[in-house]
Amino acid sequence: MWDNPRLLNAAAGFLVGLSLLAFALAGVRAALRSPLLPVRTVEIVTPLKQARREAVEQAVRQAVGGNFFATRLDRVRIALERVPWVRSVEVRRVWPDRLEVAIEEHAALARWGTTDLVDAYGERFVGQALPALPVFLGPEGSEAEMAERYRHFVRILQPLDTKLERVVLTPRYAWQLRLANGLNIMLGRDADLAEQRLRRFVEVFDETVARIPGRQEYVDLRYANGFALRPRG
Repeated sequence: MWDNPRLLNAAAGFLVGLSLLAFALAGVRAALRSPLLPVRTVEIVTPLKQARREAVEQAVRQAVGGNFFATRLDRVRIALERVPWVRSVEVRRVWPDRLEVAIEEHAALARWGTTDLVDAYGERFVGQALPALPVFLGPEGSEAEMAERYRHFVRILQPLDTKLERVVLTPRYAWQLRLANGLNIMLGRDADLAEQRLRRFVEVFDETVARIPGRQEYVDLRYANGFALRPRG
């Protein structure tokens, strides 16, 4: 080996490379531990509408650890996504001492029962209930389907000029609606068929229900060629 220049050069190159790698690792370790590069500023680059800034700032303070290089961005993101009303978070480093945070908040679509909310994506989250929102009541895991059907029902009901204030999906997966004028609508189990029934009801509303004096309490659309109506009282 010692009389083979080729092998000697290869061994020397390997040792030099190993030394450079060791120096690089030591440099990275020193940079991660250095107190000379602290995170001085965390900037929230998106406006907050529902999430409390105090809660966001507290989550950031607890998640930021070490200096500019050592701070784990995934840890900051996860901590912020636990804050009420926060749906998703993006965090990036900005040299030399700043973190930029972009927060997407939930857009509340409805109340879920008495405690939670459902957003426009059909995702359930914890947040302060807003009385003006409609109410969803349904089996666990049906939030996304209810959000989608709610939007369909609202479009169909537009000609009646009244709000949809409650959507119920029963344990047997039957659809029920309650309008702001007090009318309860039974639609049945098949969602697509339920929409067809509701559309047909809206089309004949002015010629039928609207001509009956007094307020109506209950309408059952689970019939092939008509519906049953019950006036209040």
